[in-house]
Amino acid sequence: MTLGAAGPIEILTLDRLDMWLDPGPCALSAENRPAIDAYFAARVAAQPGIWNGPILLLVDHRIDAGVLTGRYAQADYAALLWLLATDPAHPVARNAFGMGALRGADGGFVLARMAPWTANAGRIYFAAGTPDPSDVTADGRVDLEGSLLRELTEETGIAANDVTLAPQWTALRDARRLALLREIVADMPAEALADRIRAHIASEERPEIDAVIVARGPADLAEGMPPFIRSYLLSAWGHPGNAA
Repeated sequence: MTLGAAGPIEILTLDRLDMWLDPGPCALSAENRPAIDAYFAARVAAQPGIWNGPILLLVDHRIDAGVLTGRYAQADYAALLWLLATDPAHPVARNAFGMGALRGADGGFVLARMAPWTANAGRIYFAAGTPDPSDVTADGRVDLEGSLLRELTEETGIAANDVTLAPQWTALRDARRLALLREIVADMPAEALADRIRAHIASEERPEIDAVIVARGPADLAEGMPPFIRSYLLSAWGHPGNAA
């Protein structure tokens, strides 16, 4: 366990995700609407390009014997931003998302820095996004593997058939987030992969990312990496420790 801005970060290995959408309204969003709207208005004043729209919030979950079971409710991105900022942290609800930990065939991790117009400007992540209604299957299941592969392609231009997914997930859980990382390995070295992503960024009118970073060891940890990313990388490199 390491420490981050939202308190201790647990690192757990998962064999399976069993995530579902609750068809009812999101109580957290409805009960806190005035505070959510006020917070979002302040964020928009500071960053006019911030998007708002429907997303899924995790409202309940448990982890047992390597299986994560959880329920989402539909809310909006404004509610998510408020949830991440409100103090104290909500006792149950979390931002829970799938994220592809992209790695070159030579072992180097390839991460992206978020563009200035985004809500997470300057942060360095793997390509990812908050799940939304398009990630819900016909039977009500939330497909986080599909979500991370879609975000990978949209943000980097790397398609699902260009990578191989590891069999297990790594969950990084703190008081506000449940980051669900899945290692995905490309069939080219990390620097070549990074160059391919840079070319994709250059072709877009308004890319979500503005830089690509290759990380091969603890010396490559950068200031823009949030604690859960640092924790994941240190664990992957066999250097667990305080990632704050």
